[in-house]
Amino acid sequence: MASHKILVIDDSKVIRMRLREMLPPGNFEIVEATDGEEGLKQIRLARPNLIMLDFLLPKVSGWEVYQHIQKNPELRKIPLVLMSGRKEEVTEKIPEPFQYFAFIEKPFEKKQLIDAIKFAMGQAGKAPAPPEPRTTDVKPPQVTGSQTQAAGGASNQEIAQMRADMKKMQAEIDALKKQLAQVVTVIKQKLK
Repeated sequence: MASHKILVIDDSKVIRMRLREMLPPGNFEIVEATDGEEGLKQIRLARPNLIMLDFLLPKVSGWEVYQHIQKNPELRKIPLVLMSGRKEEVTEKIPEPFQYFAFIEKPFEKKQLIDAIKFAMGQAGKAPAPPEPRTTDVKPPQVTGSQTQAAGGASNQEIAQMRADMKKMQAEIDALKKQLAQVVTVIKQKLK
């Protein structure tokens, strides 16, 4: 059984078949979705190690799937390769340079695909959390004597929690990098 899953969300059967041909069989399984709605379902069910997402999809658009991924901290950790034959439609919604995912313009060659996957693996988990919506009726937290204010208005407790969270995120990034190295090794072996 494959230990890694690649989710391909694309309504074009030709693209899905081409991706299957370009990704050599190995220690990963390719899961397919033909529209954004099915793609969101497969993200939850398959728990992929890599998502390849077409930007223009029926039912739920690739843009909406992308937004869903960005809102969920766990999903943002999954490497993402965004695909489109119309780059201008992508850049209307997501300005360049693309920092936290790879973009590949259709049609593409095998080397471009492998490079995009490597880039996506390296960027996984680096995206900052989206800002929390603010409401005007929320009162600021009361500071007690034991919560000395540090620089920027954060308490020492909050700073300690942030450091713990950063340490946890770094461990997750290191684990993803290890997975990336394994996938790259498998791909290199298959390309020989």
